[in-house]
Amino acid sequence: MSNKYIIAKALEVVQPIGSFYVCTLSHSDIINISFTDVRRLEGNKREVEEYIGIQRELSPKRVKEIEKYVNLVDASFPNTLILSISSKFASYDSNNHEIQILNNKDVGKVLDGQHRIAGLEGYSQAGKPFDVIVAVFIDMELEDQAILFATINKTQTKVNKSLADDLYEFAKSRSPQKTCHNIVRVLDQMEKSPFHGKIKILGTAIDKEKETITQATFVESLIKYISADKMKDRDDLKRGRKLELLDNKKYFLRKLFIEEKDTEIARLVMEYFKAVQQRWPRAWNNVEPETILNRSTGFIALMKFFPICCERLGYPGKILAKDDFYSIFKEIEISEEMLVKTRYIPGSSGQSKLFNDLNKGL
Repeated sequence: MSNKYIIAKALEVVQPIGSFYVCTLSHSDIINISFTDVRRLEGNKREVEEYIGIQRELSPKRVKEIEKYVNLVDASFPNTLILSISSKFASYDSNNHEIQILNNKDVGKVLDGQHRIAGLEGYSQAGKPFDVIVAVFIDMELEDQAILFATINKTQTKVNKSLADDLYEFAKSRSPQKTCHNIVRVLDQMEKSPFHGKIKILGTAIDKEKETITQATFVESLIKYISADKMKDRDDLKRGRKLELLDNKKYFLRKLFIEEKDTEIARLVMEYFKAVQQRWPRAWNNVEPETILNRSTGFIALMKFFPICCERLGYPGKILAKDDFYSIFKEIEISEEMLVKTRYIPGSSGQSKLFNDLNKGL
């Protein structure tokens, strides 16, 4: 790369829209030359509001997540960023298969990948390259830019959270995500488990009546007692770093995780919910849509109540079993008939109400 131009090997791709050029650029070059054309109000000179620009505003939350991700040991952006650049600033040499881009600020308009680029500004691995695949359109009409942007963002499908959790099964290294995934799988498959056949693995029910709790809901409710930053923990373990203990009250299962006692975590969860099943058997086993105990409303509230019960019963100094947890539940004056949607509305408000009612029983 010269001071004035970025020169990179590139392939010409011919499609119905026309030609574009695929190359790899360093993350620093991408940050330097790119800009986002955030959709904005041009003014109110006309009665009909005229909008220009095609990009959405940056999400600070998403940018922070990507900043953390790009510094992980196995960070990767295998998908392509898309830039639109004027021929005043870029040209393609078909003889040498090279693209030349003026090395100035605000040369390439980002059509796709603005959050990734913003996240790469937080890349801090000095001396380690982070190259990015880029598709460059030269002199692309504004209408084509808008259509391409709209098509990309309209056709993208969110990854099912439960599917994402399930993929951790294939990870070779240890992580909070893999541990929680394995625990959920075991509790779903064990015949003596109160969760036997009740969990929607991959988020999709095979038996829609019986499977009432998603894998993702279970993992999210459990992992918060193990890790304050699951991606950092995963990265530290992959790098061979020792995990630190955190607030033992808030992350009361972390010590077991660090000591690789995943079986003990699974046993503790199972004994707790065996007591739930014993206290409210009809509500827990009921498949009627009006019941809430064995659905996300009830499950999330019970998982929130879980560490309170453990602390009350002397954990971790004492090994807890079903009867210990039942000694608490039997004193709680919530009848099975009360555990329905009309009393505990699905969502955060119903979860909070049930948690508060459980807590009052103490």
